[in-house]
Amino acid sequence: MKDETFFLVREDILPEAMKKTLEVKKLIERGKVDSVAEAVQRVDMSRSAFYKYRDAVFPFHTMVKEKLITLFFHLEDRSGTLSQLLSVVATAGCNVLTIHQTIPIQGRANVTLSLNTNGMTEDINRLMTKLRRLEFVDKVEILGQGA
Repeated sequence: MKDETFFLVREDILPEAMKKTLEVKKLIERGKVDSVAEAVQRVDMSRSAFYKYRDAVFPFHTMVKEKLITLFFHLEDRSGTLSQLLSVVATAGCNVLTIHQTIPIQGRANVTLSLNTNGMTEDINRLMTKLRRLEFVDKVEILGQGA
C-alpha cells in the first residue's frame, strides 16, 4: 500500500461531487436510508461518482476520532510527582506526546500533557478520577480533545 497524504480543505472549495459524497455517507451512517442507491438518489448523485470518492473524502472529525487529549494540572512541587503522574497515564494505556511544565512558584507548578489515547484501556472519566485522587494534584482539567 502506498503512503497516503492528507490535506485539510475548506468545504466551500470542494467539488460538488465530493460534497454530495459526504452527504451520502452521513445519510448511511445515521441510518436515514436503507441503501447506497437510496442515498445517492436523495442527494441527486450517481452511484459511480459516490464510489469514486467514498474512500477518499472524509469529514475532519472522522479522521481525528478524538484520539488526542490535552490535560492541564496544577501540582505540588515534590520530588517524583511528575513520574507518578506519568505512571498513572501510562497504566491507562495513553502515550505521552508532549509535556510542558512551568517553573515551580510558591511550591506549585503547572503541567500540560498532550496524550494519544488510541491505546487507552479505560474510560477518560475513570482516568480523571484517578488523577484527581493523587495527593499532590491540586487541579486537573481537560483543555481539549480531538486534534
